[in-house]
Amino acid sequence: MSQFLIADDHPLFREALKGALSAKFAGLEVFESADFDSTLKVLSEQEDLDILLLDLHMPGNGDLYGLIRIREDYPSLPIAVVSGSEDVNIVSKVMGYGAMGFIPKSSSSDDIANAINQILEGDTWLPTELKSKVAEIEGADREIAAQVASLTPQQYRVLQYLHEGLLNKQIAYELHISEATVKAHITAIFRKLGVYNRTQAVLIAAKLQLEPIEQV
Repeated sequence: MSQFLIADDHPLFREALKGALSAKFAGLEVFESADFDSTLKVLSEQEDLDILLLDLHMPGNGDLYGLIRIREDYPSLPIAVVSGSEDVNIVSKVMGYGAMGFIPKSSSSDDIANAINQILEGDTWLPTELKSKVAEIEGADREIAAQVASLTPQQYRVLQYLHEGLLNKQIAYELHISEATVKAHITAIFRKLGVYNRTQAVLIAAKLQLEPIEQV
């Protein structure tokens, strides 16, 4: 029996994908999650998952943070990003940060099944039209990924707010925590990222942003 996890915040898409996959994989058991925290919960509870089908833009994912963090915590779990965007820069980053496949949401059920089968066999998968266009990420970006993987989800949320230009008191308000806790998070962020000020931290955060945001 195969066990897949579909992590996507759109219930209709999850249901459609679940139905399509159930018709292609006999005895398939599908788990679902709608945000980053619930995805981590399923991952911690289900040790025999065969593959994670991950939406980059679901709540809490922080664009590339979710992929980077899950890749770090579950290095042996195959991850395929399922996205509504086919932007080459996004695909390059996704593959560079540890995904084994990039599956457009516009793919047919046969293509999705073929992609998953190829990934489960240990190969990477990309749509034919993207294979020659995807570039490898630079060594500096790989180092950033390793640093970002060390951030807790709450620390990454603080980093995102820093990127948006919020002051400490505004971040505290948004996260319902004290300013002292925000300052402690920022200190930890600087240490883990190897930076010394907000500007340097914001530059790293900018590298993890994905544009354009997909439309579903």
